[in-house]
Amino acid sequence: MIKKIAEYLAILIDKLYADKTIEEPKKIVLHTILKNDLTAKLKSNEQEILFGCGCFWGAEKGFWRLPGVISTAVGYAGGEKESPNYREVCSGLTGHTEVVRVVWNNNEIDISDLLKLFWECHDPTQGNRQGNDRGSQYRSAIYTTSEDQFGKAIESKNSYQKELQNNGFEEITTEIKNNIKFYFAEDYHQQYLAKPGSRPYCSAMPTKVTFKNFNGANFKLNERIWSNYNWDISHCILRGENTPIESN
Repeated sequence: MIKKIAEYLAILIDKLYADKTIEEPKKIVLHTILKNDLTAKLKSNEQEILFGCGCFWGAEKGFWRLPGVISTAVGYAGGEKESPNYREVCSGLTGHTEVVRVVWNNNEIDISDLLKLFWECHDPTQGNRQGNDRGSQYRSAIYTTSEDQFGKAIESKNSYQKELQNNGFEEITTEIKNNIKFYFAEDYHQQYLAKPGSRPYCSAMPTKVTFKNFNGANFKLNERIWSNYNWDISHCILRGENTPIESN
């Protein structure tokens, strides 16, 4: 009898400790434009990556418009604090930067295309700021989710550094790391620029230097797609449509 009680208590204790490691199920939040679940598990033909390029409102819109992008979401990454909120991140004390999580279909778009948009849509030489937004939460960053992605991110940085130096810019300050935890931002930040009553804002200051190529690149998007982004126009992202760019 005592043995059975001991076994029963052991099962209860194991269950209690096991439950503490289980995350509460996240509610379904649909992408305002793409209509996909922001927390959906990746399919076999999909990958994800995190990009930090200034205020995440404008950055997210730039990525959700690309053909082949399945979903985007804004959030925080690169710091120490668990489950930070917007006010904490804005304090600059959490170590996190504002990022965009991009999920894409490998068959339709390549990481090369995403890196092209990343490098061209902001100034990666500004350190802890982007435009008028100052603080470590606005630093440029690429957080990859595989060694292959990491290698291509480094190669793309080295290539773009040469282009920037040829045009009078300083060293790239972009932080590139692999397997960094992502925390979703509050719901009202998700696809902010597509929501009624939103304040049109984007802090990014593109260098207007074209990103050309890098070792291992495999671009899939054509020039017609890129013609929808004109960095000569101030805050180009804000002026474009919210709808995805047609691939044909």
